[in-house]
Amino acid sequence: MEKYAKLLKKHGIKVTPQRLEILKYLNENHNHPTAFQIFSNLKERNPSFSKTTVYNTLEMLKAHKLIQVLTISESELRYEFDNKLHHHFLCKKCGKISDIDVQCPFFEKMLDSEYKVEEVHGYFKGICTRCSKEEELKSET
Repeated sequence: MEKYAKLLKKHGIKVTPQRLEILKYLNENHNHPTAFQIFSNLKERNPSFSKTTVYNTLEMLKAHKLIQVLTISESELRYEFDNKLHHHFLCKKCGKISDIDVQCPFFEKMLDSEYKVEEVHGYFKGICTRCSKEEELKSET
């Protein structure tokens, strides 16, 4: 928890047990959870967690660029702790979101332009390997 406390202090954010728990949860769960999933899982461990606290904390962490917010799914925002440049793949069958390391061919050009790039989002959508294999097995029978 000390590393999360240092991170919050470095950004001038008051350290609270809830903020520490949310950062820890996002760092340990790489499944790109929704705010409600974060709330539900943390509420199981700590009944004093409120939805408002989770949503407000996520907004504050986003504002300080400590977390990424994904809009890959039209119906809900997803969150992750990983701030390094990477893209995402959404399986349209099972809904799983995976990190993928693909170089953006335009990123370097944009850094050298007159624009100040603050975010880059690359989303790929299709059928994941696991679901593709399941479809193949079903079609063989």
